[in-house]
Amino acid sequence: MNAPGAAQNDQSQAPAWVRHAGLRQWVTEVAQLAKPEQIVWCDGSDAEYDRLCAELVQAGTFVKLNEKLRPNSYLARSHPSDVARMEERTFICSETRDQAGPTNNWIAPDEMRATLRRLFDGCMRGRTMYVMPFSMGPIGSHIAQIGVEISDSAYVAVNMKLMTRMGRPVAEWLGEDGDFVPCVHSVGAPLAPGQADVAWPSNEKEKWIVHFPESREIWSYGSGYGGNALLGKKCLALRIASVMARDEGWLAEHMLILGVESPDGQKSYVAAAFPSACGKTNFAMLIPPAAFPGWKITTIGEDIAWIKPGHDGRFYAINPEAGFFGVAPGTSQATNPNAMKTLAANVIFTNVALTPEGDVWWEGMTESPPAKLTDWQGKAWTPGCGRTAAHANARFTVAAAQCPSMDSKWEDAGGVPISAFLFGGRRSSTVPLVVEAPSWEDGVYMGATLGSETTAAITGKVGVVRRDPMAMLAFCGYNIGDYFAHWLKMGSVTRHPPRIFRVNWFRKDANGKFIWPGFGENMRVLAWIVGRCHGTAKGIDTPLGIIPRYEDLDWRGLEQFRQEQYEELVRVDSGAWRREVEAHDELLGKLGAHLPGDLASRRARLQETLAA
Repeated sequence: MNAPGAAQNDQSQAPAWVRHAGLRQWVTEVAQLAKPEQIVWCDGSDAEYDRLCAELVQAGTFVKLNEKLRPNSYLARSHPSDVARMEERTFICSETRDQAGPTNNWIAPDEMRATLRRLFDGCMRGRTMYVMPFSMGPIGSHIAQIGVEISDSAYVAVNMKLMTRMGRPVAEWLGEDGDFVPCVHSVGAPLAPGQADVAWPSNEKEKWIVHFPESREIWSYGSGYGGNALLGKKCLALRIASVMARDEGWLAEHMLILGVESPDGQKSYVAAAFPSACGKTNFAMLIPPAAFPGWKITTIGEDIAWIKPGHDGRFYAINPEAGFFGVAPGTSQATNPNAMKTLAANVIFTNVALTPEGDVWWEGMTESPPAKLTDWQGKAWTPGCGRTAAHANARFTVAAAQCPSMDSKWEDAGGVPISAFLFGGRRSSTVPLVVEAPSWEDGVYMGATLGSETTAAITGKVGVVRRDPMAMLAFCGYNIGDYFAHWLKMGSVTRHPPRIFRVNWFRKDANGKFIWPGFGENMRVLAWIVGRCHGTAKGIDTPLGIIPRYEDLDWRGLEQFRQEQYEELVRVDSGAWRREVEAHDELLGKLGAHLPGDLASRRARLQETLAA
């Protein structure tokens, strides 16, 4: 947003460190519409965070955890109707439906603005309006972007403190006329004079998460939960940023970024896109097995990557976030010890269970559950009672700096050079353990046709293959066909584009058991991928791309994994793949004129190769 000039009738109550006249005027206009009790400009200080957390405890929104067991940490319990992102209530209000494309919900901008004016008229009565300048990415980085979120939720304010660089330093960097993305959020629960508040205010009847790509605006109403309310997260970092990236020549992706250092000191960086329930955070914080002495894995980010071409002909990426908003269930010392160390202190937990001692617990955290808990809805819980103690989508919010595996360059304003892109989904058959695309265009086809089997936590249905291109199905802010075309174009803007791979840790045998041990053993595949990037690893050509032979992987410490098991992991079944390519039309067939010719020709060529 550009400054419209000197603010008229400034009622923003902005402190002296806010010098941006356009920002002050915008805050004035939102306040006049929403009619809050008071306005608070968040400075992002630790003292402010502690004060707001204490207020949330007093309001019943937070439970303070045992200071000895989980220092400076809190538990929040949301309303049962407000527990997850709401794709069905998320809209891309581009000028035309065609610009939004077949994967997005669309409403005409003028119609949507009329709805928002109705909803936001007086929606903050009786509440405090928090104004949060925030930077996605290190402040001042040429890859970073500035946003300002207005919200009537203190829960949002403290989470934004952990998830972004938020507060006074951002407003000072913005100066008098810098660009910013305006983000407006309300829980949609105004308070009448004397009306008592509830622990988790939200609007049970009406929820909207709305994006205006042309004007770079975000409006959210009715939900206080995570991705619907923390507007720097999916809303700015992916839906709006993907449009910015298309227009400006970069990539905004739903990708983790990790560093791989070999024993001889060679450092490489890999970005990987995985849909939900595919071990994304575990992979970002991977610990190499003991059989890989001298190898080191470091974390740049575990969810989002912003990637720009560099002057040396390579792509450079930053993690635009400053914190993790991760799924708690399934996280344990066995699956992700780095995450468990990160969660030792200074955490906001949402919808996990509470132990009698004042600590937290969730399914998968320990082999056996405690004998007694208070569940995520505040009810007494015992093993075998017939319901989960933590919600399947229970979360933790924590500063990334606490993670022991964070890379020394994770806040480097220039980003880190990317050697490889990985696309991976949960597939019990058909898709091999790892395949390298023979070309950039083939790799884009791999990503565009990515599918992953659903779990109960995602849709309530198990084992249904859901097409999730580049893991961006719910996050691309414009026509997905044009997004594929942008990816194809980006392969030619650098001299050294990353190699592209597809991985699948989830293939099963005839008895329905996972063949690949996964977790730390994924290091073996990662080492091969890095070797391919540096020309030191071998593989064989297949109809799908380049696949390592058994002898091409390092099996030290996993000698019990038999060659016949590996052959099953990488077997290419021509019949299954003919059906797979037909299934690609579930999405590609909807794109019409927006389907890039390069992808259509690659689909036809793959069909011919498999038929032969």
